[in-house]
Amino acid sequence: MISTEEIRKHLFTLQDAKYRDFSAGLNPEIGKETVIGVRTPALRQYAKELLKSGGYEDFLEELPHRYFDENQLHAFLISGMKDYDVCMRELNKFLPYVDNWATCDQMSPKIFKKHKAELLKEINRWLKSQKTYTIRFATGMLMEHFLDGDFKPEYPERVAGIRSEEYYVNMMTAWYFATALAKQYDAVIPFIEEKKLDPWTHNKTIQKAVESYRISDERKEYLRTLKIKK
Repeated sequence: MISTEEIRKHLFTLQDAKYRDFSAGLNPEIGKETVIGVRTPALRQYAKELLKSGGYEDFLEELPHRYFDENQLHAFLISGMKDYDVCMRELNKFLPYVDNWATCDQMSPKIFKKHKAELLKEINRWLKSQKTYTIRFATGMLMEHFLDGDFKPEYPERVAGIRSEEYYVNMMTAWYFATALAKQYDAVIPFIEEKKLDPWTHNKTIQKAVESYRISDERKEYLRTLKIKK
């Protein structure tokens, strides 16, 4: 069994001071003092090594973590778990402690692709959460797994129903709808035409869609006409 302290010491051996400053700048919601500065590829590699060797269970239990990099490592460990039930159990324990967009967005369990029905039930529950990054994660999972062959019009309805004052929730909603416009335009354009999103998220969706290379110039021109004027 490897202790949390041993894991932490190893993370400090991977520290890159310049990257620490850069990473802290990208994550204004976390304090610079909580960033060790381990580059993402090194964290992913370390997670793979731990998943292979085992014995990291104590680390998963010691929440909240002290450092951002520990949260990142935790997210990558969950992402690499091959047993769906274990993965979901650990994810649900960890989600309430996720406190930044990077950890939220980089956590993407591969095993979810084989368990869409079970995942959807969890997503529906997460969307009702009061936690910023639980809602963001749920929306991200809908975007990742349910905008292609498994898409149903009821899914964007659920996202459109979210009302929040949180920037990181609304930005993810805009990202979801911009991606949905690229993949499921006919089903999703009514949400923009009928202004089903709050004004800020509505306009941010259009902005992101217009910036997308996956949407035709003709559709971009039409989307520009739907912006809500302040």
